[in-house]
Amino acid sequence: MKDVAARAGVALGTVSNVLNRPEMVSERTRRRVLDAIAELGFVRNESARQLRGGTSRTLAYVVLDTRNPFFTDVAAGAQRVADEAGLALFLCDGGEDRARQHHYLDLLEQQRVEGILITPVQEDDPRIAALAGRGTPVVVVDRGAGPDQCSVSVDDVLGGDLAVSHLLDTGHRRIAFVGGPRTIGQVADRISGARQALVRAGADAESLTVLETDRLDVAEGRRAGQRLAGLPAARRPTAAFCANDMLALGLLQQAVRLGLRVPDDLAIVGYDDIEFAAAAAVPLTSVAQPRQLLGRTAAELLLDEARNPGGHVHQRRVFEPELVVRESTRTRPPGAIG
Repeated sequence: MKDVAARAGVALGTVSNVLNRPEMVSERTRRRVLDAIAELGFVRNESARQLRGGTSRTLAYVVLDTRNPFFTDVAAGAQRVADEAGLALFLCDGGEDRARQHHYLDLLEQQRVEGILITPVQEDDPRIAALAGRGTPVVVVDRGAGPDQCSVSVDDVLGGDLAVSHLLDTGHRRIAFVGGPRTIGQVADRISGARQALVRAGADAESLTVLETDRLDVAEGRRAGQRLAGLPAARRPTAAFCANDMLALGLLQQAVRLGLRVPDDLAIVGYDDIEFAAAAAVPLTSVAQPRQLLGRTAAELLLDEARNPGGHVHQRRVFEPELVVRESTRTRPPGAIG
């Protein structure tokens, strides 16, 4: 900074103002300093600044699984808010693994990030509450949270209800749920909504065939398709509601490989309405979530807590999902049995 000040012919404090409070410096002086910075190849020592200020100019989002485009879409919404605030956004892949998420939380706290967004593997994870209690703002994304944290989520019980109600309306009675593990809160809520729809229609909640998966990815969807095809024909489901679109796309792939016609032999509903859902070989009916809106809202709440701690009020924002109907659930003809 001393070299920059000497090259520009200004005081050291003026260089500091250009870097940190540019509105306090005239346009002419600011340009001289910026030209000197460019000529000298000066790069600010952000580590030193962090030590002085106590936090870095970064936010972080610890996602459930970066392979799922749902989370990258949520991150895109958060990125826009970070950009507007002049911050960087780090994306950390939790890999649906609680220990891995905890490892990232420890690292991010050590790096003094300004705040953390997280989609947790475990609901009500005490490590998240402890982190917030030590002064790092945290917003839970795609799940609810306790009274001492902000959260942004979608009503997944309603989403499960919408999916299975649609399948019932199109004539299906033998319905499978594909997803897991159930310890993930979103999965549990979507099963609950599916059973809620069955009970309202006069069916037994336990009539839902649950094909639990180890992960929420395409490979597990294919394996579920193989398991479903192996069930006796008399009780084999004619429709499947999947916990996310990745599973649904894998199930669709396996159904086609096995010679099953979608939706004639097997109707499929996904969840999230990622871009690939509409582009599938058989365009996929899906429960849509406002992905970028989730990210934007979460990042706005996070920055408000980080920068206005005295006046911040914790909020739990819940959005409603919407069913998007496509060819994978074409209406069955009147009188069809299934």
